[in-house]
Amino acid sequence: MSGFYGSVSKRSCIDDVFYGTDYHSHLGTKRAGLVFYDREIGFRRRIHNLENEYFRSKFEAELKEFKGNSGMGIISDTDPQPILFDSHLGRFALVTVSKIVNINELADYFLARKKHFTENFMGNINPTEMVANLICEGDSYVEGIENVFDKIQGSCSLLLLTTDGIIAARDKLGRTPVVIGMKEGARAVVSETCSLPNTGFETEYYLGPGEIVHIRASGFTRLKAPGRRMQICSFLWVYYGFPTSEYEGRNVEQIRYGCGAALARRDPVKADLVCGVPDSGVGHAIGYSNEKQLPYMSVFSKYTPTWPRSFTPQRQVQRELVAKMKLIPNKKLIKGRKIIFLDDSIVRGTQMRNNTRDLRDAGAAELHMRIACPPLLYPCQFLNFSQSRSTLELAARKAIIRLEGDEKKVEEYLDPDSEKYGKMVKEIARDLGMDSLMFQRLDDLVKAIGLPREKLCTHCWDGSGKF
Repeated sequence: MSGFYGSVSKRSCIDDVFYGTDYHSHLGTKRAGLVFYDREIGFRRRIHNLENEYFRSKFEAELKEFKGNSGMGIISDTDPQPILFDSHLGRFALVTVSKIVNINELADYFLARKKHFTENFMGNINPTEMVANLICEGDSYVEGIENVFDKIQGSCSLLLLTTDGIIAARDKLGRTPVVIGMKEGARAVVSETCSLPNTGFETEYYLGPGEIVHIRASGFTRLKAPGRRMQICSFLWVYYGFPTSEYEGRNVEQIRYGCGAALARRDPVKADLVCGVPDSGVGHAIGYSNEKQLPYMSVFSKYTPTWPRSFTPQRQVQRELVAKMKLIPNKKLIKGRKIIFLDDSIVRGTQMRNNTRDLRDAGAAELHMRIACPPLLYPCQFLNFSQSRSTLELAARKAIIRLEGDEKKVEEYLDPDSEKYGKMVKEIARDLGMDSLMFQRLDDLVKAIGLPREKLCTHCWDGSGKF
């Protein structure tokens, strides 16, 4: 996934955009960029690789080069952004939070019309440039953004910096959030509301699905009304979101407490303590601990000064090494204890297997894993959550194949009350070396989030959801 922060102010917005973008660093894994507009010097842009360094250390020394009362930043897990575009609509800068499943078909569409692409990454077409080309097919920015919504399969929320403020658009089904903040003489537009308080903004407005607005320092005007259908990603609360962020007015940490509590109410296992796998497993574990009246203890501590990001190295072996190096087990809290430990999800299961092994090596008497969401059975088609090249890499799918010999009957494993579901969970637990394993029920997760199920995307658990 990615995250953006934009601001339009009556004064310089450089610091607001710099620090506000930094508050999205938990969302992106590879690149970051800043762009500002000033009437005297025009647009200025910088893009850096973040795979081995923090956002601040890459950009801080360059802030003196920027000038302007409007600007935006992006933390990206895929393509280099922002991009700059000259067009019949005017000169603009663009950032996107997107996944374009049909990008190759769209590329063929443009190339057949003698168009070309200039900005690429890793030998591929830059998705943000694709979005810019689709926008430029329109006779106005609004018409162009509607063209994006009509033609892409996947999702796309975007900010478009013009010479007259920022145009913001939320994905047509609202899969990712876009939120406006306000303070005297300025407006901000962000992916994560956690970026607003410390830059002096208060949450003013949540854009609806497909809504388009024009933002200036004095306020915003609606260019396109929101649609009625929403499919916001449930994983925002389970995993992606920063604890203090809110989506649709629902706080991430509160919902994680609710997820943990729901697991505790269904769990008959007796244990000595509860722990969470840092970072996103902690809120779920606290909710479990409070509901179960079991002590919460940090049996893992995360060492971040020199190991800031576990998932950025290119090679899987190196990613696993970094992930291991930064999680330190506390043997004094582990030895001889029956432990319930919680995490947000199991994707491939590699890191979970390592965590289990480390706890066993530290002397744990029993290990009971509790997962805050249902088993992942379908790779995400709408966001860059599961980067598995194949459905077969998912731990739950691999368990089904071991039980069935193939994955043709995956639908028979969706019902948490069925015998086959129980066998799948036991097989995953056996493979990962756990004494027991429990996943969240989808109905309990929906209840914890507090939105109607039809407004939530639950595709990765039940295969629902359409482009």
